[in-house]
Amino acid sequence: MFAQPFIDSIVFTRNGEELHGEIPMAVLPRLSDILANSEGVLAYTVRGSKEGDRHLLEIILKGVCYLRCQRCLGELAYPLETMSHLQLLPADKLDEVEADDAVDGIEASSHLDLLTLIEDEVLLGLPFAPKHPEGACRSAIEGLQKSVNPFAVLAGLKMKQ
Repeated sequence: MFAQPFIDSIVFTRNGEELHGEIPMAVLPRLSDILANSEGVLAYTVRGSKEGDRHLLEIILKGVCYLRCQRCLGELAYPLETMSHLQLLPADKLDEVEADDAVDGIEASSHLDLLTLIEDEVLLGLPFAPKHPEGACRSAIEGLQKSVNPFAVLAGLKMKQ
């Protein structure tokens, strides 16, 4: 069983702490509808730091997600490698960070759920409509081209009358 990690985000960043490990894809429930299968693991590193009065989290994710190709509906191995920088802010100051494109803001919490945060970052890192490279879905396309055209069947029925 996977233990769900929680941190006190302000203490974590103030002390410059770091967590790393692996999460099975199967324990990320919001990904279940997107993934073709939930095999594999996601390696993560979460680092806290403090720059002046800014509390920052760096999240590094590496793994392979098995998605469904939107052209052929076959399985697509999508390598995921992301790095995010998040600034911890009080809830009333979250709107102020939007002007800075380099860093996103999240609410500082004494009980921050890292698994949910990591799952959010995975969801943001995946493509909206994943597809194999051009030409890689040819086998599915060829199968469709060899099938009988339904209009030709109708034309044949019309000729028999």
